[in-house]
Amino acid sequence: MLLAIDVGNTNIVCGVFEKDELVVSWRLATLHERTADELWVLVSRLFAGRGIDPRRIDGVVMASVVPALTHAVSQMVTRELDLTVLNVDAGNAGLPIRYERPAEVGADRLVNGVAAWRLYGRPPRPIIVVDFGTATTFDALSADGTYQGGVICPGVEISADALFQRAARLPRVEVRRPEALIGRTTVGSIQSGIFFGYVAMVEGIVARLRAELGAGGGCLCVATGGLASAIAAETDVIDEVHGDLTLAGLRFVWERNEPPGRPPS
Repeated sequence: MLLAIDVGNTNIVCGVFEKDELVVSWRLATLHERTADELWVLVSRLFAGRGIDPRRIDGVVMASVVPALTHAVSQMVTRELDLTVLNVDAGNAGLPIRYERPAEVGADRLVNGVAAWRLYGRPPRPIIVVDFGTATTFDALSADGTYQGGVICPGVEISADALFQRAARLPRVEVRRPEALIGRTTVGSIQSGIFFGYVAMVEGIVARLRAELGAGGGCLCVATGGLASAIAAETDVIDEVHGDLTLAGLRFVWERNEPPGRPPS
């Protein structure tokens, strides 16, 4: 069994693979001050709830954008599972990278690119990956699987919070598709602006990326993250939605590196 861990700014997503199958996944709130002991209390309870014996975990792979938790998770795995975490970075992800400073590319963006290329890169064609997370990221892969770079935008929740904080008379609203584009209440108007504004942003950026990649309609767009399905339902620029793209990418990186598992007792 493989434990894959995606440490993001808002959530920590853990998934357990048995061979090629994702058998279970969990989502935890990201709290930067959590210690290795606290993390193990949570993870061990999740394992117990699904009847998973921690001793069956043969390897752990992680993509983290939160340095404090990178250390805590690594410490937890070493202490409680007697394993060493494979931390994904530009050196081991397995993608040729054209970023001026490859080390600056977030590990989550790299594993998304790996997964998109493995799952959708045949026949060879450029791929755009849109991840609706704390930030909304657009990552571009050329037809030969080279990571070209991308676009980073504020996430939809960040935008909604900024509007609430900066406008005294505007209420905080739930981010979801409103019943109509033309809002007839303040809440409806805000929801319309945020939701359909993001749809339009995705359409515009994807169109420009396709033009820059020079592939036109031959460029595939894959979406993942919290709002992926909702946004994809409103536009035809997203071709595929894969909710577990990051976890899948972590498994592919693990398979490529084949690090040693638990030493024999």
